[in-house]
Amino acid sequence: MTTKDILKIVANLVVIYLVGGAILSYVHANTSPIRYQNNIIAEEKALKLLIPDADKIEKMGDWEIHEKHGKYWKATKGEEVIGYVVLSFGKGYSSYIKTLIAVDKDFKVMKIEILDHKETPGLGDEILVPAWKDQFVGKDFDHIKLVKGETKEYIQAITGVTISSRAVTDDAVKNGVKFLIDTVKGGGAAHGGSH
Repeated sequence: MTTKDILKIVANLVVIYLVGGAILSYVHANTSPIRYQNNIIAEEKALKLLIPDADKIEKMGDWEIHEKHGKYWKATKGEEVIGYVVLSFGKGYSSYIKTLIAVDKDFKVMKIEILDHKETPGLGDEILVPAWKDQFVGKDFDHIKLVKGETKEYIQAITGVTISSRAVTDDAVKNGVKFLIDTVKGGGAAHGGSH
């Protein structure tokens, strides 16, 4: 192979990389607004499912947990505040578990929803099972605590999935509810600071 052949191959590869990069940039630039809008629509649907009685769910601010960007909302029916929702994260076995937590006006959990995780399929993803998530309903801050063994008072750990269930319970949910209590009820963090 001659120097001329090598230069020809290099030139062809450079052209291919430049054209490929230009195509990827074009696709990203044109689909980014669509993805952003779809994320907003999905978020609004998830919020409505968490507090279906709300006429309006409006964003109150942002917060940070594990260097992740969270948000929180106020849900109203008419003029009355009926609850709050917070987007929180828990550090799991192999991922940060993105969790939405809805509480009533007394800060008791109404519902939780796991939005995203990368936990082990068939094991860590047991946190998605509705019966496990339903344990949170009606729990106040003092009763959001993971325990091994039978319990009705607290949250029962999933056998063999302690790290993932602890990440949701003692990290994402407990810290999210604490943030809401401190910020909304306590007036802390000026309704939008970091945690």
